[in-house]
Amino acid sequence: MDLPIEKLYSVGPKYQKRLHSLGIKTVKDLLYHFPHRYDDYSKLMPIEGISEAGTIVTIVGEVADISVVRTWKRRMTIVNASIQDESGLMRVVWFNQPYIADTLKAGTAVSLSGKVSLDKKGLYLSSPSYERLSLSDYGLLQDNSKNKPSPMVDSQLSGRTHTGRLVPVYPETEGISSKYIRFLLKPFIKQLGGLRDGLPEEIRKKYDLPDVNGALASIHFPEKIEEAELARKRFAVEELLLFQLRALLDRRKIELTKAPQINFDEKLIAGLVKSLPFELTKDQKISAYEILKDLERPHPMNRLLNGDVGSGKTVVALVAAYQAVQNGYQAVFMAPTEILANQHFNTIKMLIGRLQLIAYSLQPRICLLTGSEAKQWPVDITEEEKISKKLLKDKIAKGEINIIIGTHAVIQKDMQFNNLGLVILDEQHRFGVQQRAALLRNPNLKTQIPNSKFLIPHLLSMTATPIPRTLALTIYGDLEVSLLKEKPKGRQEIITRVVAHTKRQDTYEFIRKQIKSGRQVFVVCPRIELSKAGPEKLRNGAGNRQLTIDNSQSAKPISQAKLVWADVKAVEDEYEKLSKKIFPELRVAMLHGRMKPKEKEQIMSKFKDREHDIIVSTSVIEVGVDVPNATIMMIESAERFGLAQLHQFRGRVGRGEHQSYCLLFTTDDGNAGRRLKALEKTNNGFELAEMDLKLRGPGEFTGVKQSGLPDLAMASLADVELIKQTRAEAKLLLKEDPALKKYPGLVERLKKMQRMVHFE
Repeated sequence: MDLPIEKLYSVGPKYQKRLHSLGIKTVKDLLYHFPHRYDDYSKLMPIEGISEAGTIVTIVGEVADISVVRTWKRRMTIVNASIQDESGLMRVVWFNQPYIADTLKAGTAVSLSGKVSLDKKGLYLSSPSYERLSLSDYGLLQDNSKNKPSPMVDSQLSGRTHTGRLVPVYPETEGISSKYIRFLLKPFIKQLGGLRDGLPEEIRKKYDLPDVNGALASIHFPEKIEEAELARKRFAVEELLLFQLRALLDRRKIELTKAPQINFDEKLIAGLVKSLPFELTKDQKISAYEILKDLERPHPMNRLLNGDVGSGKTVVALVAAYQAVQNGYQAVFMAPTEILANQHFNTIKMLIGRLQLIAYSLQPRICLLTGSEAKQWPVDITEEEKISKKLLKDKIAKGEINIIIGTHAVIQKDMQFNNLGLVILDEQHRFGVQQRAALLRNPNLKTQIPNSKFLIPHLLSMTATPIPRTLALTIYGDLEVSLLKEKPKGRQEIITRVVAHTKRQDTYEFIRKQIKSGRQVFVVCPRIELSKAGPEKLRNGAGNRQLTIDNSQSAKPISQAKLVWADVKAVEDEYEKLSKKIFPELRVAMLHGRMKPKEKEQIMSKFKDREHDIIVSTSVIEVGVDVPNATIMMIESAERFGLAQLHQFRGRVGRGEHQSYCLLFTTDDGNAGRRLKALEKTNNGFELAEMDLKLRGPGEFTGVKQSGLPDLAMASLADVELIKQTRAEAKLLLKEDPALKKYPGLVERLKKMQRMVHFE
């Protein structure tokens, strides 16, 4: 199982690199590279019985003749063949595969599976899958196409790999086809047996699931679609069980570590809440209370504050940080971008500035530390807000700064904290796995107390991406979760519209009127510049994946590859068009991730100060940017984004007193256009997150793809019942066998998962 893939016959250096790009480095990786759908080629027919274009069929026959034609005008090679059985003759055509003429000589017995097409010459098979047959197999299959199948013939049918059966279709990359993967897999499937099963036998029996050997055979080469589905369920149960065990074990570890006990001073917090320029929502009050009670416990808090766009997470986090400061501890507030870190610094500075301190309270001193600048507040007569990074780090190390706001700069090796009690991660899934792990491993974060024990700071993770409960239970199973569903009072509903192509000019005029009345506009595009690779290169990339099992003969792959990338709007192209052709009289700016942090900050600062009317951006503005005067969010090629991400964009407007709008342009008026209609119907991010979970899978909006979570388990996270069952089984296993001594297979998998997957 651990044999490197390059040791296999037919895997040379060229294929090794391509297989590695699919995550296939060992034989085990190959066996666990599961199909994402199946082509149903089991309908074996005599040639005379084929009468309709569009159907998927399998025929067996002999190659009557075969020839290669090169069309210089179209720069294409066409292989034309005639296949005959006892009932008739069938034309077969392959495009740009001239080697087939050398493989299938006249007189060769062959099995072919594919779609029947029609042209002026009649019906023909278009680029079918094929494999050569022995004469004995050919005779049996010929009989089978005319008569009812016999068990003996069925066994011969199942012996084929690429035709005449349910044929697995795998995630591919350039130069690695499903046919090649099937070719590599088939010898191992025949030899399966004796693999140690990671799923306990009692669970397999309880849910009537196959063992690992049978499941691997069934998922790759099933006789019936039901076999494949049962095998998928078996592997999903195993992966979900591992997630649940990992979460429960991590929670147990948390209970064994010590953290600072930060006392909840109700009078103090009441004073802070009273000084705020707005009233807290019920959800904010409940979440703040849950967090403050967690901080009192002697074990590290591990809580996720999950709030919809604009639900007010920052002020809830400030309440926790303020209480930590009043207990003599420092708090770190970490944001994924400099723009967001600056925004938090200014917001917290404003809120603390309004605070009327009571007799025994401390004046919080805050700072901003990013890759490009350092600031402190408040400042006295002899100091300035801007400060050198070295001096600021010295102040943090001495405990002269209480609340440290910054980017990844706050977790550099030279950072020393004086008495750190609380770490707040904003948009936590936007930090890389290694960054998050480094933050929690950093010995400088630990607080030494007089009896020489080290304390682990409390951790509050925050996200503005609403996460469905099924996902929170699994991926964040070791976290407590607080929800912010309510919007603060006075927030207007944002009017959302999917705009037809015919209404584009009307939309531009509407935008012009809004800007003339003093408003500002965001325009979001999915890309920075038009690709030089061309649409074909982009269509065939590894990201082009289909995630369905489908045994329908007329099923078409579900794929975004059909989208011509030339139609997908790019920031640079759109900026040129809007600034020079559509709105030459307006002030248009451009923003994207390749710009230097200082440059991005200057552009956003000018936009907030109303020096720009329109800002054309990539998804860099998705997180947290607050410009109250911006009232229009216009999104180009909206079908390229998930519903949850579009909801994030929409949340950048509607933050002021004026009515706001979200306008969605799409290059696809079909299924994608209908999907986007959901945004017109609801402003509830949690409802949209549930839809995204079903439509696109959870990795799209939680950032967990970077953590290496298996696709099969990811696809199972929409199954609430399965999650509940595996959670119950995990609890039962740990209750009966806390060290899992009876389950060495599970322990081995858990160790690998610990290296691969990071849980908060």
